Order: sequence, then C-alpha cells, then structure tokens
Amino acid sequence: MPLAVGDKDMAKLTARQIEDGLRAVGEKARAAGMVLEIAVYGGSAIVLAFNFREATRDVDVVVSGDPRPLRRYAAEVARDKGWDEDWMNDAVKGFVSSRSAAGLRAFRSYPDEADPGLRVLVPTAEYLLAMKCLAMRIDAADDSHDAEDIRNLMRETGRRTAEELIEIVEKFYPANLVTPRVAFGIEQIAEEYGDASDGFPPPAQPR
Repeated sequence: MPLAVGDKDMAKLTARQIEDGLRAVGEKARAAGMVLEIAVYGGSAIVLAFNFREATRDVDVVVSGDPRPLRRYAAEVARDKGWDEDWMNDAVKGFVSSRSAAGLRAFRSYPDEADPGLRVLVPTAEYLLAMKCLAMRIDAADDSHDAEDIRNLMRETGRRTAEELIEIVEKFYPANLVTPRVAFGIEQIAEEYGDASDGFPPPAQPR
C-alpha cells in the first residue's frame, strides 16, 4: 500500500511547518533505532530549498527502502499536529527519473545532523525544472504553481530557450518522453518567459 495521495483541498504548509513535521518524523525514527532516507520533490522541495514559494499543499516524497515506517510516523505526526492525514505522499514517484541520483543533493538531517533519524535529499534546480516541464499543467483551471515554478527555475538555471529546456529534460529522462504535447508546452514557456529573463531578479540562494 503506497503512501496516501494528497487532497487538493488540504491546508497549505509553510517551510517551518514542513520542517517541524520532518523533525517529528526523524525523532520517531531515531527513537525506534532507525535512520530513514527520503527525497523531497515538487512544491515542497521548492518551499524548503529555494526562496520563491512560501507554502505548498503537501510533501511529495520518495522513500529509500521500506516505506511502511515512514507511513506510520507520518500518520502519527498528522494526528499529533491536527494535519490532514495525507500531508505526506508519494504521488510524485511516477515522475521520478531513473537518473535521479545525479540530480539529488543532501538537504538536512532530522532531528539533527549528529544523531539523525531522517535524512532528506532535494533535487537540484535543473532536475526540478526537468520534472516540471514533463508534468506541467500550464493551463490548468486549479491554482497550480507549475507556470510560476518553471519561470523561477528558468531564472535559477539560466535556461531561456526551448532547446535549452528540452536539453535539461533529456538530461534526466529518455528523449521519447518529450512528446509533442510536452514540446509544445516547452515552446510556449520559452516564448513567454525566455525573452523576459533579462529582467529576472538575481537567482535566489538555496536554503
């Protein structure tokens, strides 16, 4: 049974709240004599590691090894904090690259680096940009942040043209996944944001 998939109507979590949740999970894992490792993706990675998103609906993760302990501790944290039971989910796993190791970096260990119970990795800006381009919902009717995230990740990586964006996608994913729909979306993004990139503010520093 996979981790639960987040509900689009759940309350948003700030970076501080996410870190509080991760710390609580780390404390539970450490008390059980375990060290869990997860990679955090999507909006939650942007909230934690970059400075251009303040909150996200849920925490998208992929677990190294057996996901059952993490699922149990995440459910306990939800009850303790009164959060939606789906605050942590693995819905993103369908978009994770088989080459993801090249695009991940260590972020932080919880509750502390010296005696951790949870190690957290986050994607690089390039890897996040590739994922967003592949899974974008630029014209979605909901309040998706995909377009804004892609714009900021273009600024972060210095990529402007459709060719440069496709190059990043193909760095992490097989070329056959760049379907006509994806290529068209990338062209739209480059046309809308690429010419404006000179006016972007300086890249935000990762947290």
